[in-house]
Amino acid sequence: MSKVDEDTELLEGAAQVRQGVTRLGRRLRAARAPGALSANKLGVLSHLRQYGPATAGELAAAEYQRPQSLTRVFAELERAGLITRIRDDRDRRQSVLAITPAGIAALARDMAERDAWLASAMAGLSDTERQVLRLAGTLMDRLAGDLPHSGRQGGRPTEH
Repeated sequence: MSKVDEDTELLEGAAQVRQGVTRLGRRLRAARAPGALSANKLGVLSHLRQYGPATAGELAAAEYQRPQSLTRVFAELERAGLITRIRDDRDRRQSVLAITPAGIAALARDMAERDAWLASAMAGLSDTERQVLRLAGTLMDRLAGDLPHSGRQGGRPTEH
C-alpha cells in the first residue's frame, strides 16, 4: 500500500470513528434526566473524583478552559454542596477544590443513567460486538491521552 493510500485510509477511518463518537455522545447526553448536571459540572466532578483536590487553575487546564470560564460552575457546585473549597497548604493565597460525598453520589447517578442506556443499547449486539466495543473504548481512552491533572494524585481517568 502506498503512503497516499495509507494516509487516505487513516483519514477515512478517523472520520468514521469521529462520526460514531459524536453520534454516541449525543445519544448519551440525551439519555440523561432533565435537570441533570451540565457537562462542565460533570467534568469538574469527574476530575476531582479521579485525581483528588485541585486548584481552579488545575481544573480549568484539565477541562481545556480558562479559570474565569468555570468560576460560576465552581460557585454553583459549592452552593449545591457537591464540592468544598479549602486553603491550599502549598500556597495559602489559593483555594483547593475537593469533591464531597454528595458530589460523588451526583456523579455516580449521572454515570449510572448513561451506563444503563448504553447497556440497554448494547444488549442487542453479539458477544463479539460487545467485546469489540469494550476494546474500542479502551483504545479511545488511550487516544485521548492522560488528562492534565494536579499532580496531587496520578492515574488515568476511567470514568467520564
